[in-house]
Amino acid sequence: MQLLHIDSAITGAGSVSRQLTAQIVDAWKTAHINTEVSYIDLVADAPGHFTMDAMAPRTGQTEGLSETQQRENAVSERLVSQFLAADVVVIGAPFYNFSIPSQLKAWVDRIAQPGRTFRYTANGPEGLAQGKTVIIASTRGGIYSTSEAGQAMEHQESYLQTVLGFFGVTDVRIVRAEGVAMGDAAKAQALELATRDIAAAVQGSAA
Repeated sequence: MQLLHIDSAITGAGSVSRQLTAQIVDAWKTAHINTEVSYIDLVADAPGHFTMDAMAPRTGQTEGLSETQQRENAVSERLVSQFLAADVVVIGAPFYNFSIPSQLKAWVDRIAQPGRTFRYTANGPEGLAQGKTVIIASTRGGIYSTSEAGQAMEHQESYLQTVLGFFGVTDVRIVRAEGVAMGDAAKAQALELATRDIAAAVQGSAA
């Protein structure tokens, strides 16, 4: 079994999402001893933001690619190949300005490839990355899940669930720690709840 572990928090060792992804991966490996892990740190090795140079091969252009276009295509190919090869993907997704880190969005832009992760058909788009389990370590300084106003401002979990669903991934599990910037007691409670959710996410696996 192949597990792809992705971190995107800019806060390094102080990151709660990095702490949670490490816990998730450890728990998964304990439950599935045949798991092989590959790792991407999207801060240390961030793909460039999407450009026309990166877009060129997706438009059908295969001849006469510039050196920059070839280099950008190689980055996208590496990332989409890692994603498609994974049976399980663990994504650390902190809540930045009501959404996800730009580094994580750049990763999504690189793997959103027609003919690889989705295709358009006469009946509409079809995801091509079915059969995966994705576990999202969602962290938030405030609390957004318990009110309509908070949910309306949230474009983190909802965005990732939408784009992963577009890719055909239907098994998306959320491990959430919110309120981590609201004092020591709130953070401790959030981490306790997240630890419980990690156990449920791993035990609930059909992979």
